[in-house]
Amino acid sequence: MTASAFPDASLAGVREPDAGALLTIDLKALVKNWRTLAAEAPDAECAAVIKADAYGIGLEQAARALTDAGCTTFFVAHLSEAERFRSVNSAATLYVLNGLLPGTAAHFAAINARPVLGSREEIEEWGAYCVAVGSKLAAAVHIDTGMNRLGLRLDSATKLVSETTLMEAFMPTLVMSHLVSAEVPALPVNARQVKAFQAARALLPGVPASLCNSSGIYLPERPHYDLLRPGYALYGGNPRPGRDNPMAPVVRLAARIIQIRTVPDAETVGYSGHWTAEGRRRIATVSLGYADGFLRSLSGTNLKPGGEAVVGGLRCPIAGRISMDLVTLDISALAEDAVKRGDYATFIGDGISIDEVGTRAGTIGYEILTSLGHRFARRYKGLED
Repeated sequence: MTASAFPDASLAGVREPDAGALLTIDLKALVKNWRTLAAEAPDAECAAVIKADAYGIGLEQAARALTDAGCTTFFVAHLSEAERFRSVNSAATLYVLNGLLPGTAAHFAAINARPVLGSREEIEEWGAYCVAVGSKLAAAVHIDTGMNRLGLRLDSATKLVSETTLMEAFMPTLVMSHLVSAEVPALPVNARQVKAFQAARALLPGVPASLCNSSGIYLPERPHYDLLRPGYALYGGNPRPGRDNPMAPVVRLAARIIQIRTVPDAETVGYSGHWTAEGRRRIATVSLGYADGFLRSLSGTNLKPGGEAVVGGLRCPIAGRISMDLVTLDISALAEDAVKRGDYATFIGDGISIDEVGTRAGTIGYEILTSLGHRFARRYKGLED
């Protein structure tokens, strides 16, 4: 693939001709994925989780695209993300998953954001603020059904609900919990959590309920309730590991080759000499590194394969350690005239999925997506259509 395949259409701060790498984001695919997930539960509302800069693709751009598609409920993790969202959408229902930090109630109210309350202390503080301003403001109540991170344990929630004065100070608009291992449907924990959530939901009768993340939508129990909360699948990640991915790819990462060299037999490539040429090899050095969020664990040695990139239509292995700004690829399988300086190597896309990159890095696609850096030029497809 040559540089001419990527005309100068960057909408981000780094110009494409100046950038070492190009991140292409398909907003049409994002919307398509949202609609695919919504179709799995036609009787429920499908929200969108756009925390962590919309999993790395750009919060504002994702929010606009999904709003235009009809999404009316969104989730972020931090109040700062809620502020960014409000700069592009003033009307949607907006929940902040990490809850109410001390002293932030007035800020939530000012931007019409709803905290997800997961402790007695948070509920007391939110309720006290509502009493002080004379308004029953909306919030979600998070009940822990097995994750043991955030949320009220079921016994604590039962006790709180019995204290009517405390719970009546604000307006619960959602009762929610979070699945532990929905990506593995056969695990008994899924059925246990669904059962526990039924009891949790009964504590707040008439309040809309939400349990499903991306993988939860596909659980055989179909615990869709009133509101779906997909995140990863919106951005192209597979919500059904081990099965065909029903999601369209959203992200494509291509980086430019800045030098091609021949390495003689038995010479090493990269830091610490962990990859040795076995025979005469051709090496392409590419403008991408761990400073860009392309994880060092994708490095390749002679004994342990690492990541791959598509160059000239062929997959080529990473040769040696990934450094801060550079990756080296073994392109010996290509004809010498098939690739030149300035051409692109594709690290995500052309058949290399986010999930594959995550697996090869010994992690998950979520980490790959949210780690992608800000030195790339960014091209958003679908904004003008």
